[in-house]
Amino acid sequence: MTGANYIDNDHALPVIRGYRLLRVLNRGGMSTVYLAEQIAPSREVAIKVMAGTALSDEVSRRRFENEVRTIARLEHPHVVRIHELGRTADGLPYYTMPYLARGHLGQRDFRREDGRADEPRIIATVRTLLSALEYAHGRGVVHRDVKAENVLFGDTEQPLLADFGIALRRGFGPRVTATGLAVGSTAYMAPEQARGEDVDGRADLYSLGVLAWEMLTGHLPYEAGDALAMAVMHAQNPIPRLPAHLRHWQRFMNRALAKQPTQRFQDTAQMLAMLAQVERRGRWPRITTGRDRVLRTAARVPGRVWLVAAVVAALAIGLPLAGKDKAAEDAEHAAEILAEEARREDPIPAMLQPLPEAPLQIALDRARQQIAQNRLTTPAEDNAFSSLMNAWASNPDDPAVLELIDTLTTALGESAVANLRAGRDEQAGGQIERIRLLGTETSSLESPAQRRLDSAIEKILEARIAKAAGRTDSSAAIAAAALAEPFGLAPETVRRLQARAAAVPTGSTPRSAAGAVVALATKPVSRDEYAAFADATARKPALCRERSSLLRMLAPRDWRGPGFDQDGSDPVLCVSLADAQAYAEWLSQQTGRSYRLPTAVESRSIAPQISGREVALWQLDCGEGCRERAVLGGSWRKQEARRMLDAGRGYDDVGFRLLRDP
Repeated sequence: MTGANYIDNDHALPVIRGYRLLRVLNRGGMSTVYLAEQIAPSREVAIKVMAGTALSDEVSRRRFENEVRTIARLEHPHVVRIHELGRTADGLPYYTMPYLARGHLGQRDFRREDGRADEPRIIATVRTLLSALEYAHGRGVVHRDVKAENVLFGDTEQPLLADFGIALRRGFGPRVTATGLAVGSTAYMAPEQARGEDVDGRADLYSLGVLAWEMLTGHLPYEAGDALAMAVMHAQNPIPRLPAHLRHWQRFMNRALAKQPTQRFQDTAQMLAMLAQVERRGRWPRITTGRDRVLRTAARVPGRVWLVAAVVAALAIGLPLAGKDKAAEDAEHAAEILAEEARREDPIPAMLQPLPEAPLQIALDRARQQIAQNRLTTPAEDNAFSSLMNAWASNPDDPAVLELIDTLTTALGESAVANLRAGRDEQAGGQIERIRLLGTETSSLESPAQRRLDSAIEKILEARIAKAAGRTDSSAAIAAAALAEPFGLAPETVRRLQARAAAVPTGSTPRSAAGAVVALATKPVSRDEYAAFADATARKPALCRERSSLLRMLAPRDWRGPGFDQDGSDPVLCVSLADAQAYAEWLSQQTGRSYRLPTAVESRSIAPQISGREVALWQLDCGEGCRERAVLGGSWRKQEARRMLDAGRGYDDVGFRLLRDP
């Protein structure tokens, strides 16, 4: 276990308020750790700054920060505390922790003067780390990156577990095949974690087993030149055999480094129990020379049954006595070795069997079927997202995988946009988060499908802000703009939408006479809306007073024909106040809500939106005896802001809008 990594200090140091950064302590593909001086309180700290490529979008950065907050709540004497979480001047997430100047475990030599492993010291170190993991696992926290560089030493020379593997969580950054993840992490990584599966505390125990092997032997159980090759060795290669003088550790390692989590230690208590057995065995006197010679001779005997018998006999008769317990233990160990050999089957029949369908093709076929059935992200174990991630883990560069990533992104995007247009923001947000996660996992955040989604979201939010501006509803505009950042839009787009929303003036909120907030329509009732009412109730049209023309008195008009052409979306005209009130009562019955005409005070709180001809609008306010009612707003006939008109007739320049009571 050798010394420090090469550190390049030529890069410009980041700017972090409240700290003076001094130099680089360690630089990796996903983060850089700096030595810094905190201004207040004055102390030396280590600051870990995540790389922009590791957390490339706002969604992943926020999820990362939430995870750090969880880790910061851990308080254990052998867990390095997190002091503070924040962002650099460039917007990169960072967190601070104590500066431990005594280095990491990889810089320690665990050999005695005679060259043998210092087993008591190693056992004590493993016990300490198990104590820290037991505490974290009990609080639902999995480390995910137990390795030599993350076991630090302070002035007390006690090991402390640092740098919980937040960035190795699914959904935060590059996977194990990406260049951003160093070989160092995969050297300790459990097979299921290397495959990108969800992991639990058993993955940490696997990593601790690798670390124990490294302390015992001075090297890793598997060694490779790159991250992918290392991960493959952990997943496929058999567990190596320890040297003869360490064979009392072999059972411990067989459990700790088992390929399947179900065959490993299930929790820290089981690992501690077997560690105690190893400690006891290590104290027994060991007489190995004669036994090893017998085993070497027996290994050349062709018959396995005779071999087992010969070894057991040799151990029972020919070896110098070291106590019955010792002989029994050696015999049992030899039998285990031979039994393992006996279990190895002839590989020829298996090689002659037809090759099974490739896992990649199975995952792709499942994903296509699930997309066709609209099982995009649910149910939990049978959805296109999970199947596609399995395919991507098998071969991230396969053209069929890349094509299907675009297909799934498009399908999820269309569903999210539909929900957003329908006002189902929470559902849309969940889908958009999965889309961004898919992009982060597969490095496809800049794909055409992701960009199309960005454009659609931007247009919907722009339309909401414009609608809010028409109602002078600044709160609605700000609420629309606030969705831009969590939905993963580009920072410049977020700033532009926020600026537009901030420019919307604040209008007064309409309230009833009792002070309750009410909802006032911004647009008058349209011809199509009124026609539905008239057809349903067979209501006769009111006479439409066409002023200033005796000739028009001979040719009456009504709401269907006010004397000029109108579209179905234009305001209905030529309706009396009684017509308007009858429509409000009918709509209330249809919807189960309470609608009515507004008062002048209520109407002035929100200006109406009227396209085409200008029209005035009926109000509840009445004159003497209520034979006349007020109309507000200038019209194409007359620009008076307020008039009193006969309530029993309709007018070709007067419509109405409604208010909904709470």
